Amino acid sequence: MSDSLYKRSNLARVPELQKLIPEGATAFFQFMHQAFAPKLLSARTKELIAVAVTHVTGCPYCIDVHTGKFKGYQGTPQEAVEAVLVAGAVNAETVLFHSANAINTMSGNGGPEDPLYQTSNMDVYNNEAKLMSPAAFEAFDRFTEEAFREGSVDAKTKQLIAFVIAHVNGCAYSIDRHSRRLADVGATREEALEALLIGGVANAGYVLTHGINALNAFDQAGVAANS
Repeated sequence: MSDSLYKRSNLARVPELQKLIPEGATAFFQFMHQAFAPKLLSARTKELIAVAVTHVTGCPYCIDVHTGKFKGYQGTPQEAVEAVLVAGAVNAETVLFHSANAINTMSGNGGPEDPLYQTSNMDVYNNEAKLMSPAAFEAFDRFTEEAFREGSVDAKTKQLIAFVIAHVNGCAYSIDRHSRRLADVGATREEALEALLIGGVANAGYVLTHGINALNAFDQAGVAANS
Protein backbone atom coordinates (compact mmCIF):
# COMPACT_ATOMS: atom_id res chain seq x y z
CA MET A 1 0.00 0.00 0.00
CA SER A 2 1.16 3.52 -0.73
CA ASP A 3 -0.10 6.94 0.28
CA SER A 4 0.49 8.16 -3.29
CA LEU A 5 -2.68 8.25 -5.40
CA TYR A 6 -0.69 8.63 -8.62
CA LYS A 7 2.31 6.50 -9.57
CA ARG A 8 3.65 5.54 -12.98
CA SER A 9 3.56 1.92 -11.89
CA ASN A 10 -0.23 2.17 -11.52
CA LEU A 11 -0.44 1.96 -15.32
CA ALA A 12 0.51 -1.71 -15.00
CA ARG A 13 -3.13 -2.24 -13.97
CA VAL A 14 -4.50 -1.17 -17.36
CA PRO A 15 -4.73 -4.83 -18.51
CA GLU A 16 -7.02 -5.47 -15.53
CA LEU A 17 -9.35 -2.75 -16.76
CA GLN A 18 -9.29 -4.33 -20.21
CA LYS A 19 -10.27 -7.70 -18.78
CA LEU A 20 -13.16 -6.17 -16.83
CA ILE A 21 -14.55 -4.29 -19.85
CA PRO A 22 -13.05 -6.07 -22.87
CA GLU A 23 -15.43 -4.80 -25.54
CA GLY A 24 -15.36 -1.22 -24.30
CA ALA A 25 -11.59 -1.21 -23.89
CA THR A 26 -11.07 -2.66 -27.37
CA ALA A 27 -13.36 -0.03 -28.88
CA PHE A 28 -11.54 2.77 -27.03
CA PHE A 29 -8.07 1.67 -28.12
CA GLN A 30 -9.26 1.31 -31.71
CA PHE A 31 -10.61 4.86 -31.50
CA MET A 32 -7.31 6.08 -30.05
CA HIS A 33 -5.28 4.33 -32.76
CA GLN A 34 -7.37 5.87 -35.52
CA ALA A 35 -7.35 9.35 -33.95
CA PHE A 36 -3.58 9.47 -33.51
CA ALA A 37 -2.71 7.96 -36.89
CA PRO A 38 -0.93 10.53 -39.09
CA LYS A 39 -3.21 11.83 -41.82
CA LEU A 40 -3.64 15.51 -42.62
CA LEU A 41 -1.98 16.25 -39.29
CA SER A 42 1.28 14.58 -38.33
CA ALA A 43 1.53 12.22 -35.36
CA ARG A 44 3.89 14.78 -33.79
CA THR A 45 1.33 17.59 -34.04
CA LYS A 46 -1.36 15.33 -32.63
CA GLU A 47 0.77 14.47 -29.62
CA LEU A 48 1.43 18.17 -29.00
CA ILE A 49 -2.33 18.79 -29.04
CA ALA A 50 -2.71 15.91 -26.59
CA VAL A 51 -0.10 17.47 -24.29
CA ALA A 52 -2.19 20.65 -24.18
CA VAL A 53 -5.48 18.82 -23.59
CA THR A 54 -4.08 16.67 -20.79
CA HIS A 55 -2.99 19.79 -18.94
CA VAL A 56 -6.61 20.97 -19.03
CA THR A 57 -8.02 17.63 -17.85
CA GLY A 58 -5.22 17.50 -15.28
CA CYS A 59 -4.59 13.75 -15.52
CA PRO A 60 -1.04 12.97 -14.31
CA TYR A 61 -0.99 9.66 -16.20
CA CYS A 62 -2.05 11.30 -19.46
CA ILE A 63 0.36 14.22 -19.08
CA ASP A 64 3.22 11.81 -18.50
CA VAL A 65 2.31 9.47 -21.36
CA HIS A 66 1.57 12.07 -24.03
CA THR A 67 4.47 14.34 -23.08
CA GLY A 68 6.73 11.29 -23.31
CA LYS A 69 5.35 10.41 -26.74
CA PHE A 70 5.79 14.00 -27.92
CA LYS A 71 9.41 13.90 -26.70
CA GLY A 72 9.82 10.71 -28.74
CA TYR A 73 9.03 12.76 -31.86
CA GLN A 74 11.92 15.09 -30.95
CA GLY A 75 9.51 17.49 -29.31
CA THR A 76 11.11 20.17 -27.15
CA PRO A 77 10.21 21.56 -23.72
CA GLN A 78 9.79 24.99 -25.35
CA GLU A 79 7.09 23.63 -27.68
CA ALA A 80 5.34 21.83 -24.84
CA VAL A 81 5.25 24.97 -22.69
CA GLU A 82 3.98 27.09 -25.59
CA ALA A 83 1.18 24.57 -26.14
CA VAL A 84 0.32 24.63 -22.44
CA LEU A 85 0.21 28.44 -22.46
CA VAL A 86 -2.36 28.37 -25.27
CA ALA A 87 -4.40 25.83 -23.32
CA GLY A 88 -4.19 28.03 -20.23
CA ALA A 89 -5.29 31.10 -22.15
CA VAL A 90 -8.33 29.35 -23.62
CA ASN A 91 -9.18 27.77 -20.27
CA ALA A 92 -9.15 31.18 -18.59
CA GLU A 93 -11.01 32.71 -21.53
CA THR A 94 -13.84 30.20 -21.02
CA VAL A 95 -14.34 31.42 -17.47
CA LEU A 96 -14.01 35.12 -18.27
CA PHE A 97 -16.36 35.03 -21.26
CA HIS A 98 -19.08 33.65 -19.02
CA SER A 99 -18.96 36.84 -16.97
CA ALA A 100 -21.29 38.18 -19.67
CA ASN A 101 -23.88 35.62 -18.60
CA ALA A 102 -23.45 36.60 -14.96
CA ILE A 103 -23.94 40.27 -15.81
CA ASN A 104 -27.06 39.48 -17.82
CA THR A 105 -28.50 37.48 -14.93
CA MET A 106 -27.69 40.09 -12.29
CA SER A 107 -29.01 42.96 -14.38
CA GLY A 108 -32.22 41.11 -15.22
CA ASN A 109 -31.61 41.16 -18.97
CA GLY A 110 -33.99 38.85 -20.84
CA GLY A 111 -36.57 36.47 -19.50
CA PRO A 112 -36.76 32.74 -18.79
CA GLU A 113 -37.57 31.94 -22.42
CA ASP A 114 -34.70 33.94 -23.92
CA PRO A 115 -31.52 32.17 -25.08
CA LEU A 116 -28.65 32.11 -22.61
CA TYR A 117 -25.97 32.02 -25.30
CA GLN A 118 -25.99 34.76 -27.91
CA THR A 119 -23.12 36.16 -29.94
CA SER A 120 -24.17 39.61 -28.69
CA ASN A 121 -23.09 38.55 -25.19
CA MET A 122 -19.55 39.30 -26.33
CA ASP A 123 -20.60 42.95 -26.46
CA VAL A 124 -21.55 42.65 -22.79
CA TYR A 125 -18.18 41.09 -22.08
CA ASN A 126 -16.20 43.75 -23.95
CA ASN A 127 -18.25 46.80 -22.96
CA GLU A 128 -19.29 45.95 -19.40
CA ALA A 129 -17.29 43.14 -17.81
CA LYS A 130 -13.92 44.51 -18.91
CA LEU A 131 -14.75 47.94 -17.54
CA MET A 132 -15.35 46.52 -14.06
CA SER A 133 -11.70 45.49 -13.65
CA PRO A 134 -9.76 47.02 -16.55
CA ALA A 135 -6.26 46.34 -15.23
CA ALA A 136 -6.95 42.64 -14.74
CA PHE A 137 -8.58 42.21 -18.14
CA GLU A 138 -5.77 44.15 -19.82
CA ALA A 139 -3.29 41.80 -18.16
CA PHE A 140 -5.27 38.81 -19.42
CA ASP A 141 -5.34 40.24 -22.94
CA ARG A 142 -1.55 40.68 -22.84
CA PHE A 143 -1.13 37.10 -21.61
CA THR A 144 -3.35 35.81 -24.41
CA GLU A 145 -1.46 37.83 -27.01
CA GLU A 146 1.85 36.38 -25.82
CA ALA A 147 0.47 32.83 -25.61
CA PHE A 148 -0.67 32.95 -29.24
CA ARG A 149 2.45 34.69 -30.55
CA GLU A 150 4.23 32.46 -33.05
CA GLY A 151 7.35 30.95 -31.55
CA SER A 152 8.61 27.39 -31.54
CA VAL A 153 5.02 26.41 -32.31
CA ASP A 154 3.53 27.92 -35.45
CA ALA A 155 0.34 30.01 -35.47
CA LYS A 156 -1.77 27.34 -37.17
CA THR A 157 -0.87 24.66 -34.62
CA LYS A 158 -1.60 27.07 -31.77
CA GLN A 159 -5.03 27.74 -33.21
CA LEU A 160 -5.64 24.00 -33.62
CA ILE A 161 -4.82 23.61 -29.93
CA ALA A 162 -7.15 26.48 -28.99
CA PHE A 163 -9.93 25.03 -31.15
CA VAL A 164 -9.66 21.65 -29.42
CA ILE A 165 -9.46 23.13 -25.90
CA ALA A 166 -12.56 25.21 -26.61
CA HIS A 167 -14.44 22.00 -27.40
CA VAL A 168 -13.03 20.17 -24.36
CA ASN A 169 -14.33 23.06 -22.23
CA GLY A 170 -17.63 23.12 -24.08
CA CYS A 171 -17.63 26.92 -24.34
CA ALA A 172 -19.83 28.11 -27.21
CA TYR A 173 -18.14 31.52 -27.22
CA SER A 174 -14.65 30.05 -27.49
CA ILE A 175 -15.71 27.49 -30.08
CA ASP A 176 -17.12 30.26 -32.26
CA ARG A 177 -14.05 32.48 -31.81
CA HIS A 178 -11.42 29.83 -32.42
CA SER A 179 -13.25 28.15 -35.29
CA ARG A 180 -13.16 31.49 -37.10
CA ARG A 181 -9.53 32.13 -36.21
CA LEU A 182 -8.57 28.64 -37.30
CA ALA A 183 -10.13 29.27 -40.68
CA ASP A 184 -8.27 32.61 -40.85
CA VAL A 185 -4.88 30.87 -40.54
CA GLY A 186 -5.73 28.53 -43.41
CA ALA A 187 -6.84 25.35 -41.66
CA THR A 188 -9.44 23.20 -43.38
CA ARG A 189 -12.54 21.67 -41.85
CA GLU A 190 -10.96 18.25 -42.24
CA GLU A 191 -7.86 19.31 -40.28
CA ALA A 192 -10.02 20.86 -37.58
CA LEU A 193 -12.10 17.73 -37.11
CA GLU A 194 -9.02 15.52 -37.19
CA ALA A 195 -7.61 17.60 -34.34
CA LEU A 196 -10.93 17.40 -32.53
CA LEU A 197 -10.65 13.61 -32.36
CA ILE A 198 -7.52 14.05 -30.25
CA GLY A 199 -9.54 16.06 -27.75
CA GLY A 200 -12.15 13.31 -27.64
CA VAL A 201 -9.59 10.58 -27.07
CA ALA A 202 -7.68 12.53 -24.42
CA ASN A 203 -10.90 13.41 -22.60
CA ALA A 204 -12.17 9.83 -22.67
CA GLY A 205 -8.74 8.49 -21.77
CA TYR A 206 -8.61 10.79 -18.76
CA VAL A 207 -11.81 9.22 -17.43
CA LEU A 208 -10.94 5.64 -18.34
CA THR A 209 -7.41 5.77 -16.95
CA HIS A 210 -8.73 6.87 -13.58
CA GLY A 211 -10.34 3.45 -13.41
CA ILE A 212 -6.90 2.44 -12.11
CA ASN A 213 -7.49 4.61 -9.05
CA ALA A 214 -10.89 3.01 -8.66
CA LEU A 215 -9.29 -0.46 -8.67
CA ASN A 216 -6.80 0.68 -6.04
CA ALA A 217 -9.59 2.10 -3.89
CA PHE A 218 -11.67 -1.08 -4.19
CA ASP A 219 -8.64 -3.16 -3.18
CA GLN A 220 -7.91 -0.95 -0.18
CA ALA A 221 -11.55 -1.03 0.87
CA GLY A 222 -11.49 -4.81 0.71
CA VAL A 223 -8.35 -4.99 2.83
CA ALA A 224 -9.90 -2.63 5.40
CA ALA A 225 -13.11 -4.68 5.52
CA ASN A 226 -11.21 -7.92 6.12
CA SER A 227 -8.82 -6.53 8.73
